[in-house]
Amino acid sequence: MKEEKFKTKTLNQLKDKHLGEIGTPDRDKYEFDLKVEILGQMIKSARKERHLTQEQLGELIGVQKAQISKLERNTKNVTIETILKVFRALKTNIRFSIDMNEDNFELA
Repeated sequence: MKEEKFKTKTLNQLKDKHLGEIGTPDRDKYEFDLKVEILGQMIKSARKERHLTQEQLGELIGVQKAQISKLERNTKNVTIETILKVFRALKTNIRFSIDMNEDNFELA
């Protein structure tokens, strides 16, 4: 019986192959969508750790339960102000990071 060898690849190698390298539009969209999904999961996790229902969290920041549900599932169409309100209500800290591109910057 012939022994088969499997070639292993890293997750980044697979992403490069199927989505494009970092900096390409498809890869950037994928990475952004992934971060957005993770943010929603972080909100849900923090809410549950505080033993709050979606309705209770909504009351703390002045929105309906449906808006909290939507926020936990999809944070794409939400303002930073709302995200900050949620994390403040949950008594958690949040840090944002800004990465500057190395490209030349010029004013038009």
